[in-house]
Amino acid sequence: MPNFAQLQVAFKNAFKSLSVRIALAALLGVLATVAIWKSTVPQDPNPVVQSQNIAEITELADKKARLEYLLIAKPLSESPRYVYKFKDADAIHVVKVPSTSHLSLEREVLLKNAIPYSIAKDDYLASHKAVMDEGETFLEKTGTFLKNYGLQIGLVLLVLYLLKFGLPGMNASASIITPDKLKGSMDDLIGMEDIKQEVLHLEDMIRNRDEYHSHNIDKPFNVMLTGPAGTGKTKLVGYLAKRLDMPLISASGSALESGYVGGGSKALNALYKKACAKGKCIIFLDEAQSLFMPRGRSEKKWEDDTANTLLGLLDGVKSDKGQGVIWVVASNFDDSNTEMDEAMLRRFSVKINFRLPNKAERKELLRSFLARKKEGLVDWSDTNLDQVAEITQNLSPALLETVVERASMLSIQEKAIINTNLLFRAYERATIGLTDRATTAEKTKQRERIALHELGHFFMQIDPHLRAGLSLAEVKEKSHLLKISTEAVSKIGALGYVLQSGEDMSLRTLEELERDVIGLYGGVAAEELFYGARGISVGSQNDIEKITKMLNLMVGRLSMYSRSKLDYSQLSKETGGEHTLRLVEEKADELYSYTLNAIHDYKLVIESLKDTLMEEYVLSKDAVFALLEERSELIYSQLHGRHANLKLCVEGAAA
Repeated sequence: MPNFAQLQVAFKNAFKSLSVRIALAALLGVLATVAIWKSTVPQDPNPVVQSQNIAEITELADKKARLEYLLIAKPLSESPRYVYKFKDADAIHVVKVPSTSHLSLEREVLLKNAIPYSIAKDDYLASHKAVMDEGETFLEKTGTFLKNYGLQIGLVLLVLYLLKFGLPGMNASASIITPDKLKGSMDDLIGMEDIKQEVLHLEDMIRNRDEYHSHNIDKPFNVMLTGPAGTGKTKLVGYLAKRLDMPLISASGSALESGYVGGGSKALNALYKKACAKGKCIIFLDEAQSLFMPRGRSEKKWEDDTANTLLGLLDGVKSDKGQGVIWVVASNFDDSNTEMDEAMLRRFSVKINFRLPNKAERKELLRSFLARKKEGLVDWSDTNLDQVAEITQNLSPALLETVVERASMLSIQEKAIINTNLLFRAYERATIGLTDRATTAEKTKQRERIALHELGHFFMQIDPHLRAGLSLAEVKEKSHLLKISTEAVSKIGALGYVLQSGEDMSLRTLEELERDVIGLYGGVAAEELFYGARGISVGSQNDIEKITKMLNLMVGRLSMYSRSKLDYSQLSKETGGEHTLRLVEEKADELYSYTLNAIHDYKLVIESLKDTLMEEYVLSKDAVFALLEERSELIYSQLHGRHANLKLCVEGAAA
């Protein structure tokens, strides 16, 4: 069955036909002629007397001999009319009766007394319009007409509107921004030199089209921007349009998802016509990742239709008007980690992949955001941007700006100057969310378990450095710990947490991954150490989920423990699945056994720190290592007695 969009296109194509237009004009002419003819029918000159007195009908039984005729007009309507005329009088009497009374009058008066009557025909009513006259004013007649025919008129107007303008949501909201209204410059992009260099190459391509045409490169320079959200894709397009002195037409890719076949196509064509009218112009489609998904795999046929239209427009129109149009499409996905439509990817001669800023770039971004504050609002002498840049690993420029904004809010609320501590708290608020002491304040046993669990994580994270014989000062320098907290976090559903900075590392080794697993196992191992194997709580669920994912990666996908380097996830479920499960269980058992064995060396220290943590709720890195210095002799004496034993255990786990 054809959908609305197809009917709309069919009607529009039909209206373009001359023969169809002539036929419609002839039909309208016939209707108009009939209406005029009906309106000019000669009227009966006899006077009409209107009444609603039903008694007049009952009295007709005694006046039956005088009747010239009795007619019933509109017997099925809400208000039938009894129309009668006497032979010896000129007046025509009209009695309006309710439909509920009509049947009883017909049965008890007319039929019972054998009074002859008939139904008033249309030609009679046409020549006796006064019979149906309600005696209403013009406004009352208009209201009655609208009441009777308003719905039909509304439907006709709606159909005409939809045929001309389409369904709501079928047109993408697009704004045209002239170059003089675009703010900022390329210098506002802190760091990202590799990406800015790509943009400069693109600018050169657009400025020197003739030179590229001499190399037989005459296709449009369609540009695809990919990368995580908040990395500056939208800003960069604005900067490019400003440098090229070209207007920018910006639209959201989600606005093309109308839900109707033809809706997205109509919107794209409208954008293209706007751009062509401007001559040289950039069309920017933001958040357009759905357009890159493989076609034919979804039940949403309008998405395929929209993508097909975009493919044609990306190829360029074989006319002069479309030569100056440049399409720039942004997506949060890229073809390296997401399957995309090959035909769509081929249309983009230029691809620019955005990335998250590294530590040095994060530092400069933070400095830039803070420098915009008024003088005196930032304590630069007490602000260590290296530390803040270290803890904000994997944050985009947009999120870094959010952290600085949050620091400003805290500064206003607490009437304090922005410094390192305030930025740390702002980072925590922006990423972790609100913390709450009241949730666990009166739950002493739960808080004790939380404290032991979080200390277990911490000690197993610094365990390799302690066993290597490093001093506590050296361990502190290598540790990524920021704080240990027993405050509840509603955002992640945790009753405590260890906050630590990360490393700008994308290539982790087997040894480093195993250390991560052991650190995660530290919490559940601490619970077993103090409460026994049957005393482990469900608080370790999140840790175990992460461990399972990591071990599946190490064993199943990377084959780190096998000489045959295979991705077992690609093999059949019978072979690959069983092999992976068996090895994951073996390695999980080895690493957890090591963790449980190692954490025994810290039992006394954990128990002594637990009371302080419960009392203070939060211990900073400095506070934790100050407490460890007081117990350094206890720590190293315990480690020395079991060092050889654990060394063998470590080697066995890594074998």
